[in-house]
Amino acid sequence: MTAKKWAYEDFEVGALLDLGSRVVTAAEIIEFALEFDPQPMHLDEDAGKASVLGGLAASGWHTCCIFMRLMCDAFLLDSTSQGSPGIDQVKWKKPVLAGDTLSARSRILSKRLSSSRPDLGLVSIRTEMMNQRGESVFELQNTGMFLRREAAQ
Repeated sequence: MTAKKWAYEDFEVGALLDLGSRVVTAAEIIEFALEFDPQPMHLDEDAGKASVLGGLAASGWHTCCIFMRLMCDAFLLDSTSQGSPGIDQVKWKKPVLAGDTLSARSRILSKRLSSSRPDLGLVSIRTEMMNQRGESVFELQNTGMFLRREAAQ
């Protein structure tokens, strides 16, 4: 892990991290839904239009997975991450429809060293994803566990 860019010390409270963007296709919405959330509005355009979602819509769980991929690509895979003790909050605020382009950003809310493992720090993060119209479609708050740089070497 010595070559990792992001260690606990590198996260600054208040910092905003750009996680990039991704286009959500109809094919991936249907593929995810067939495997994990086979509700009609995630499988069929007409069923989606007939629902309150207004069209073929990604499952909220699919949206969570898109967030995770963006976060991994932006910084997590190049970090001393040791996982997460859980998610504090997730909100699916608007439907994610086929063809939407999602962009995400994370703000560092707080950080502290573990009282039982001083080589480990806990970083509280709030993420928001927006669609191409600038509408907030997703919010998530969680804590990540990161090794201190010295411990990673």
